[in-house]
Order: sequence, then C-alpha cells, then structure tokens
Amino acid sequence: MLNLVQTLNSYLSDYVLIALLVGTGLFFTIKTRFVQIRCFGEGWKRFFGELSLKGGKQKSGLTSFQALATAVAAQVGTGNIVGACGAILIGGPGAIFWMWIIAFFGMATIYAEAVLAVETRVKTDDGRIHGGPVYYIRKAFTGSFGKFLAAFFSVAIILAVGFMGSMVQSNSIGETCAHAFGIPSWVIGVIVTAVAAMIFLGGVQRIASVTEKLVPIMAVLYLLGSLVVILSRITLIPRTFGLIFSSAFHPEAVIGGSLGYALKTAISQGAKRGLFSNEAGMGSTPHAHAMANVEKPHDQGVVAMIGLFIDTFVVLTMTALVVITVFYSANGASLEGITKTNMAQQAFSVIMGAGPGAIFVALCLLFFAFSTILSWNLFGKINFEYLFGKKAVPVYSILALAFIFMGSLLSNDLVWELADFFNQIMVIPNVIALIALSALVVKLSGINKK
Repeated sequence: MLNLVQTLNSYLSDYVLIALLVGTGLFFTIKTRFVQIRCFGEGWKRFFGELSLKGGKQKSGLTSFQALATAVAAQVGTGNIVGACGAILIGGPGAIFWMWIIAFFGMATIYAEAVLAVETRVKTDDGRIHGGPVYYIRKAFTGSFGKFLAAFFSVAIILAVGFMGSMVQSNSIGETCAHAFGIPSWVIGVIVTAVAAMIFLGGVQRIASVTEKLVPIMAVLYLLGSLVVILSRITLIPRTFGLIFSSAFHPEAVIGGSLGYALKTAISQGAKRGLFSNEAGMGSTPHAHAMANVEKPHDQGVVAMIGLFIDTFVVLTMTALVVITVFYSANGASLEGITKTNMAQQAFSVIMGAGPGAIFVALCLLFFAFSTILSWNLFGKINFEYLFGKKAVPVYSILALAFIFMGSLLSNDLVWELADFFNQIMVIPNVIALIALSALVVKLSGINKK
C-alpha cells in the first residue's frame, strides 16, 4: 500500500500539484494586482487591531482574530517542523526556497479563498455560520457538475484533514514525545484523544477559544527557542541563506544525482510540503475565515494572507534556519541516523543539550500538532454535516477520535503518504472553483473602484 500511494503521490506532486499551485497563485497575483504586496500593510493593521486572547463567545460566527487563529492553528502544525525537515532531507536546503515561492503566490490564492468563503457562507436554521469551498463550488457551478464537485471535495477533505491528517499530527506527537520522555506512543495517543474529545464536545466556540490563546503562545515559544539556536550560530547564517538559494537551482551538489532529477526533487518537495504547511489552494482554511464577523469579504482576505505569511515566512523559516545551520552549514556535521521526525530535535539538542533540546521540540510539536487537530476536526465536521446532515455529526466525531488514536500506532511513512495523497486531490476541485469565480474575487477586492 505504501508503494502504491508513493507512486500516485509522485505524479501528483511532481506535475499536477506544481502546475496547480504555482499557476493559480500566479493567476490571482496578476488578477488582484499583487494583492499580497498592495494590501500587506493593511493585513497587518487588521491583524493587530483584532489581536486578542479573550475574544469571548459570539452570538454567531467568530471574531476576525478567532477565525484567523483557527486557520493558523490548522496551518502551523507538524508541517512546520517535521514537514520542513522532510523537505530538506529529500530535496536539500533549496526546497525551502521553493516553499517561499509557492507561499508568496499562495498569499494571493488564500486571499481569494477567504474572500469567496465569506461571500458565499450560509447561516443554518439554528444560527450557526457555515462556509468553505463546497459553498463557493456550488455558486460557481449550479448544476449537477457543481454537486459532484462539491461532494468530491467534501469526501477528500474529510479523509485528508478529519481522518488522515489528524493521524499525521498524533503520529508526530507520539514519536517525538516517546523520544523526549520515553513514554510509549500509544499512551500519548490515548491522552491526546481524550483531551481532543473534551474540546470537540464544546463545538466551534470552544475550539476558537482554545486556538486564540494557544496559537500566539506556541508561536512565541517556538520562535524564542529558535532564536537561541540561530544566535548561537549567527556567523553561519549568511552561508545558510547562500545554501538555500544556490541549492534551489543546483541541488545536485547537495542531494546527488543529475541536475534534472535533483531540481525536480527539490521543487516537488517544496510544493508538497509547502501545501501541507500553508494549505493555500487546498481549501481547508476558508472554513475558518468564513465564520469571521467582518464588514466585507476583503477585510478577512487580507487577514488570511497574514496567517500564511506567519506560517511559512516566520515559523517554517525558523525551523529551516535552525536545521540547515546545524546540519548543512557547519563543517563536519553528519546526517547519519537523522530522520524527518527526529531532525529538529537533534538540531536543537546541539545547543540546548540532548535532553532539553528533545523536550523543547516535543512540547512545541505537541502544541502545534494538537491545535491543528482541533481546527482540522472542525473543517472535516462542516463537510460531513454538508454531506450527511447534522444528525450524522456524532458518527464523524467518533471516527475522527479513532483515527487520532490510530495515528500514534501506525508507520510514520504510510501515515504521511496517505495524508499527502488526500491533501493533493483536495486541491483539484477547489482550484477549479477559484478560477471560475475569479471575476467575483476581483470585484470583491475593490480594485475596479480605485
């Protein structure tokens, strides 16, 4: 099964995904006149204007910051640590450069996703707000094709983030905690599953309340720890950036093989891990942005861009700088025994010591991955309810909790490959709808009024 999924993923990530992600991002960058640059300052103003650790319970929906925190909780997870390390191990330091490129164009894509999610959201009979790709897919295609495409997306996201993606998060939590504390992975799985169940029972308001507090704290904690390592090796930083840029175009010097093979590997790893990290084009974060209480769709669109910026250009980049300065920029560093799961722990251990370094990464990953589980469960639940109705939601919750626990037991490679597969096929119906509604995105952006 692992070999089959790996083969399918290689075609998707090497060809289909790169074309869709870069093409869509470039398309919306041009259509919105580089919204990620024009409205970058506006996005930060709205972000700081809404910043709060106690947003309170809303009558319906969420505050703009709660929606962003829920979206960032989904974005900032295992992909920022384990995913980044995997990309570097396979594609070399240059994979980070391609992650940056995809993230830059992805900021325009995620703007379009958030704008359309707010514009097409619906209010249920009990006052709850639901939104996301299924709703703008149905707006783009009103006939049977739209119904099929929306259902296809719903099934894909339920499997991708509600089930398989949560397995990845609990798998990484279990392995890193086992390495740091010597506790069996299945024990960690039981604890994570139990705590998740208590929060799930509180619904979207409880999830938002947890993420708005957890996201800022976990980000600051990780950034401070990363700065300790980076400052201790500050003289290697110029060489580190040099490696990232040089191996982006000549990766064969780092990962071996011909130039063509090495370049394809570096770019595909950047695309695949970039998608798993920032989720632009995947169609997951629009579910959170749709619930934001904002005056107009554009307001949440610019905030959504800041979420992606924080995810890739801040958190993921810090991981990359730590790992590359330790294992690639320093003379005599060895990658023997290093895997994507333990790479970050080993890198932090060089400065903090074996025990403290492993514990620090384990704790950060616990916060990152657990917050992602909370948001992804919500996104899957919205689509499960779309397909089967509100009465079926308890069935989804039971299945989701079972997958969270199973993730702590299964093979790391198989879990990652399954998550990658369903993440990638989610992109296809989402991108089709985004392109079809591009004129609406431009209209809502207010470009033509200026």
